[in-house]
Order: sequence, then structure tokens, then C-alpha cells
Amino acid sequence: MQVFEAFLSCGSVCTDTRSIQPGSVFFALKGASFNGNTFALQALEAGAAFAVVDEHVGNDERLIKVSDVLAALQQCALDYRRHLNLPTIGLTGSNGKTTTKELFHAVLKTKYKVHATKGNFNNHIGVPLTILSAPKETEILIVEMGANHQKEIGLLASIAEPSLGYITNYGKAHLEGFGGVEGIIKGKSELYDYIAQTPKGLALVNADDAIQLEKSAACRRTTFGKTNAQFTYAIEEHDEFAGIQFSIATTSYTVKSNLSGSFNCTNLAAAVALGRYFDVPAPAIVQALIDYVPAMNRVEWRKTASNRVLLDAYNANPTSMSLSIENFAKWHKDGWMVLGDMFELGEASAVEHQAIVELVQRTNMEERCILVGKHFGLAAWQGLQFETTGDLESYWKENGAPKDAAILLKGSRGIALEQLLPLL
Repeated sequence: MQVFEAFLSCGSVCTDTRSIQPGSVFFALKGASFNGNTFALQALEAGAAFAVVDEHVGNDERLIKVSDVLAALQQCALDYRRHLNLPTIGLTGSNGKTTTKELFHAVLKTKYKVHATKGNFNNHIGVPLTILSAPKETEILIVEMGANHQKEIGLLASIAEPSLGYITNYGKAHLEGFGGVEGIIKGKSELYDYIAQTPKGLALVNADDAIQLEKSAACRRTTFGKTNAQFTYAIEEHDEFAGIQFSIATTSYTVKSNLSGSFNCTNLAAAVALGRYFDVPAPAIVQALIDYVPAMNRVEWRKTASNRVLLDAYNANPTSMSLSIENFAKWHKDGWMVLGDMFELGEASAVEHQAIVELVQRTNMEERCILVGKHFGLAAWQGLQFETTGDLESYWKENGAPKDAAILLKGSRGIALEQLLPLL
């Protein structure tokens, strides 16, 4: 039996024998420290209908032998994407991918049956799994695409075949893998390159970003922005939460969101522009954006026993870190900032961490900021600094943590600043 034929007969896939779905297709993927082929028979015993392998593991007729399991998974996803034959939104960018994906989902699901990337399943394995988990009745597919080096977005686009592409921004993320800012722009723009070559493909473009306009010039596109765009909006800034105002025909609408930071206004505007393109009624768009509450440790306000914590500890890079600091310092001068190391910056690490220290100093919050991580430990800093989150935990247990305060926790995933929540 062929892999795609097996998938169509089953309707689900799995890659982990610890969570086998009865009747699914098991893909025996390999990693640096594991070989899924060794678990293939176990997967069948646990209820999988078929197991896709690239090594000889037995003669069970339910084993499907291929030359490369990962390639077979990706091809199966492509085959299913073409089988579904539905509008597919591909989105990438240095910052805000997951938040924007969630906003797109919130808006479109008011009118359509939408399937979107869960969490951040956005790499060469996550994208195929996202596609293959789409129910047959799906009407619109939203696929988030992450990358830390060039040519990766091109690969993911070739698997998902997006009919509409959106790039949130070009920021200083994964500098090491991309080889600098120019490498980031080139790598992320592979989505525009794909859309430009796609019949009837469309790019949703932020017209306020000159580089985005340049890189999408070969695409058929629809634009949004504060001026000179097909869809225009204005920023509503009354407090720390992002808000926008826009008009359709003679009716004016205002969105007051639960997203902290005016930098999220672009994400809101993109969601409105997308909703309008797919003919979602404006009142439904507005209500969906008002109701959306961030989660997954991304720009997420949490009320603890003693404080209000802005948890943004899933990821960090110089661009997102700077925006978070500026926004928090603007609205919470009497609050506390706990900032963790930013990873994957390569040779730029020392310069970028020092730049963050200097930004904190310019906001006059140096006495109310704590740095965590070895990279920040190399910066010129006179305030509190700890090598690990555990070290800060020990310090707070002995000396007491802040109380009755707004507290920003911002750092890369590996620093695990969310571990501090029980003490706050």
C-alpha cells in the first residue's frame, strides 16, 4: 500500500508511540538521539493501522517501507493539501507569528471551518503534521512557518502550497542561522518568492514597511497600513493594550484588544484586512478581536497571588525584547522587569545584549530590572543579575519577591522564566 493511500484510509497520523491513536498511520521518524524504526512494531501493537519505516524491522504486512520517512511524511502532507484543494494561508516572520496566526483563526472561524497550526508546530515536521491533522470538512487552512536558516521557508511553502502569504516583519531573530539581518530578509521573503510564482497567489502586505513592499513587488497583493494602502487604519492608544480604529463604507469601528503593546496594532490590522478579504462581516471581525485572549506564555497577563505578571517567556530576540521593554516602561514605571538571555544570535550576541542593557538604562528602570543568563552576565550592568532562573528563585526565597507590582517576564524559552510564577 502507498503512504497517501494508507493515510486516506485512516485519516490520522502519529509519530510518538506514547500517544498512538488507534487506526492511525505511524511515521517512524529519526532524530539525533532516537530512531523511530525501532518502535514501529510497538506502534502497530498499540493500535496503529500502518507504520511507515525506512529500515527493515520485520515482515508485517502493515509496514510500509520507504527510502526516507521524513520525506514520505512531507509528501503525504503535500498530497493531502492538494486533495483538500482549499484556500491556504501561509504566514511567517521574525516576531508575532503565533499571535497573528491566532488572530487570523479567531476572525475566520466566525464564518468558516478553519484549521490552524496548533501551538508552534511550524517546522519541517510540524507543518506536515498540521496539514495532515486538518479535518476533511476544513474550508480554510492556516499554516504557520518558522525558520532559523535560509531555504527553510521555501521548503515549507513547497509542502503547504499557500495561496495567500503573509510576513509579519523582518526582525533580529535567529541571526546566527540566517547570517545577519540581510539573511533574515532573504530567508523570510522566500514566502513572497513562492507566492509570486503561484497562479492566483496573493500576498497580504504591510504597506507601512518599505522592505515588505519591495520584496513583494512581484506578487499579486492586497495591502493594509496607516496610509497609502487598500485597507487603512489608525492606532487607538489610550492605555497599554493595542487598539485600532477603521472605517468600512460609512461605518466606523474600534477594536480594543487584550494584547499588551502598541506593536500588536499591526497584527490586529492584518487580521482585519484578512477578514475583509474573505468577506467576514466587520462586526464579527471586531468582536473576534476584542474577545481574543493571548495564551501560551506570549504577551499574557496573569494575576498571581501578589502581583500582575506580563508573561512573555516563550521566545525573545532583540526586536521583540526592545518592543516589550519600551511598552512596559511606558505604562509601568513602578513595575519590575525580569529579562532573560536571547539565544541564537551568534557573533552578534554580546552587542545585542549590551544594546538591551543600554535601552533599560534609557528608560530609567535600571533599579527595577533583573537580568538572567550568561549572555547578560557579560554586559556592562550594575543592577541585579543572575546566571540562571534557579539562582533568582533562590534569591527571592531568601530575600522576598516583589509584591503588589506589575512584573514583565521576558526571555528565550531556554531560560524558563515562567518557573518564577509560584514565587510571585
